[in-house]
Amino acid sequence: MDITILSVGKLKEKYLKKGIDEYAKRLGAYTKFNVIEVPDEKAPENLSDAEMIQIKDKEGQRLLAKISDQAYVFALAIESKERTSEKFAKEIEQLMIHGKSSIVFVIGGSLGLSEDVMKRSDGTISFGKMTYPHQLMRLILTEQIYRAFRIMRGEPYHK
Repeated sequence: MDITILSVGKLKEKYLKKGIDEYAKRLGAYTKFNVIEVPDEKAPENLSDAEMIQIKDKEGQRLLAKISDQAYVFALAIESKERTSEKFAKEIEQLMIHGKSSIVFVIGGSLGLSEDVMKRSDGTISFGKMTYPHQLMRLILTEQIYRAFRIMRGEPYHK
């Protein structure tokens, strides 16, 4: 099983990198895990709707270029279905049982994901109605993937 977090923008904050690195190391016992970054577009404060779409489309093309045809893709989207950690673990387990060997979680930039990326996605995930910085979302998602594998194996985890 290969699990990838595909994200827009470069992670600069050392404390977030350390957290992700720690969970990535722990995940090594369960799966192949990696994080791929694609460059973000400069986005001035006052953008028109057309400019926002143009920026998301450019970032979206970079994301899509990194996704294989065989990958099962989850797009992170605030308007999506929320899950408990247990249901998230069950969903990943079912994908594995049904022969999905590559799962890609896509995190958009500050403006979100393009329509093309959403169309390519096989599923969507929301971590609630609150908005999180996309850099912080990488850490949260990495921890939840690790937690999912602990749950699948019946190993203890914090409730």
